[in-house]
Amino acid sequence: MCPQHQHPTVRLADLTHDFTADPHSAFTALRSRGPVHHVRFPTGDESWAVVGHEEVRAAFVDPRLRNDVRHSAEFEDDGLYAVGRNMLQVDPPDHTRLRTLVAREFTARRVQALRPRVQEAAGALLDAVAADGRADLVAAYAHPLPLTIICELLGVPEADRPVFQAWSVKVVALDEPEESGRASREMAAYLMGLAEEKRRQREAPESDLLHALVRSHDGDRADGHDGTDGKDGRNGNAGDRADRLSSEELLGMAFLLLVAGHETTVNLISGAVHLLLGHPEQLAALRADPGLLEGAVEETLRFEPPVPAGAYRYAAEPVTLGGVRIPAGARVVLSIAAANRDPARFPAPERFDIRRDPAETRAHLAFGRGLHHCLGAPLARLEATAALRLLLERFPRLAFDGDGAPRWRTSLMRGLRELPVRW
Repeated sequence: MCPQHQHPTVRLADLTHDFTADPHSAFTALRSRGPVHHVRFPTGDESWAVVGHEEVRAAFVDPRLRNDVRHSAEFEDDGLYAVGRNMLQVDPPDHTRLRTLVAREFTARRVQALRPRVQEAAGALLDAVAADGRADLVAAYAHPLPLTIICELLGVPEADRPVFQAWSVKVVALDEPEESGRASREMAAYLMGLAEEKRRQREAPESDLLHALVRSHDGDRADGHDGTDGKDGRNGNAGDRADRLSSEELLGMAFLLLVAGHETTVNLISGAVHLLLGHPEQLAALRADPGLLEGAVEETLRFEPPVPAGAYRYAAEPVTLGGVRIPAGARVVLSIAAANRDPARFPAPERFDIRRDPAETRAHLAFGRGLHHCLGAPLARLEATAALRLLLERFPRLAFDGDGAPRWRTSLMRGLRELPVRW
C-alpha cells in the first residue's frame, strides 16, 4: 500500500520550526491545503491526519474507523498494546462491556461528591508551598492534585504515588522510547501485584475502584479461571462475560485509568494557568468575574487541548473523508488540536478568549465524541475548576517567575514540563 502515490506525504517538520513547541503552525498550514492529508510526523511515523473540525467530528463516530489495531494493515501481533487491553484499543461489543464496568464510577453525581475531597487536597498542596513565595506549579500542584484523586479512587497506597508520577511521565514520553518501555513494564508488574493484594482483601472501601475491577475479573468462580480462552480475552459465550474482565483487560483498565485519569488533568490545570498569566487582560476579567471560571476551563480545552489527537483509528474498509480516499488498513489520526482551531468553526480561533459564547466554545473536541468520549471528562472539569478557583483566591499576586516561555514535554500529551510562578 503506497498512499503517498495518490496523495503526497506532507512532512510536518517542514511546516513549523519546532513541532513540539508549535504544532499549531503546522496544522494551520495543513488546513489551508485541505482537511485530510497523508503526513510524516517528526518521529518518522506516517499516518493519515484529519485536521478539519467538521471532518474530525464526523470521523469520531464513523463506524468504519476502528480502534482495534487488528484492523491495521501493519498489524502482526498484540505487542502493539501499551499495557494490557483497554477501552481505547477495542470496539463494540468489547468496548461496550468494558465501559459499562467503570461508567458507574464516573457519573455526574459521583463526581460531584468528590468536590470536597478535591478542594481539601488542593488546599493542602497550596498550604505546603505558600510560605515559599514561589514554586514550579506543575510539580507542586498541577501534577499531585489529580494524581492524588485518581490514586485514592483506585486504591493505590499513598507511599507508592510518587513512583506512579514518575512512571506516568515516562510512559507517554516520545523522546525516550527505552525509558518509556521500561516504565510501562514496571507499572504493569506493580499493578498486577497490587491487584493480587486487592484479591486477598475481604473488604475494601466503596471508592476502591481497583478492588471492584478485580471482582469483575474473578466473577463468582471459585477456581480462579478468568473465563477466557485466549490471550485476547475472548471466548465463545459473550453472555458469560457481560460483567467480567480478562486478565489483560484488568491490567489495561487499571493502566488507562491511572495514566489518562491524571496526566490529562495535569496538562489542563497547568495549561490554563499558563494561558491566563500570558493573557493578563483575560486573568483580570476572571478575577473581576469568577463566573467566567468554567469558560476559562473550556477555552483552555479548545485552545490547548491536553490530548492533541485521539487514539489511533484504523480503516476497516476504504473511507472517504473531506474528499480524500483513505485505503483499508490505513492508520488515521484525528487531530483534536487542529480541529479546535479551525476558523470554519471558531471565529478568530487563534485568540484565547474566556468570554466566548459557551455554545461556541463547547463545540471543541478535547474529550472526543461518540462511543469513546472521555469517561473522565466530568472529573477533569471538576478538578481543573476547583484547582484554578482556589489558586487564584489564595494567591492574588500570582505571576510568572521568569519570562513565562512555555517548556513543552515531548509527549503523546500536550503539557508543560514546568511552570515557575511566584506570588
